[in-house]
Amino acid sequence: MQIHKVRPLHSRRPRKRVGRGRGSGLGAYSGRGLKGQKSRAGGGVRPGFEGGQTPQLKGLPKLRGFKNRFRIEYQVVNLERLSSLPAGITEVTPALLAKSRLVRNATKPIKLLGQGDLDRPLRIQSIKLSKAARSKVEAAGGQVEEG
Repeated sequence: MQIHKVRPLHSRRPRKRVGRGRGSGLGAYSGRGLKGQKSRAGGGVRPGFEGGQTPQLKGLPKLRGFKNRFRIEYQVVNLERLSSLPAGITEVTPALLAKSRLVRNATKPIKLLGQGDLDRPLRIQSIKLSKAARSKVEAAGGQVEEG
């Protein structure tokens, strides 16, 4: 890089100096046009003002109610869906469920519900279970390790 090729980071155009005579091109009304609210010092309307017409924002419905910031949204899987897993699998983890497309995301919390029956003993790891699902897994000879 040579010194004559160095360019400034920002524009070096001089700022407009209004009200410095007609010869400058920004004299007389200083680029504000003639009279009226927008030509005065401090003039203009607030954001969202629509000339006295009812603003569009007032016509929209208000947000109501309460949204719990701490709610945990579980990805739900029923026991009957576990029968679609290959026969050799004995351990069920979030990564396995995501790989077999029973859930979308392995990092989000998963809950196993008790609809359907389990046909083989499985070891469930790092997955929440409902009471019905837990009893069916244990009845089938499986184990539960919540993490």
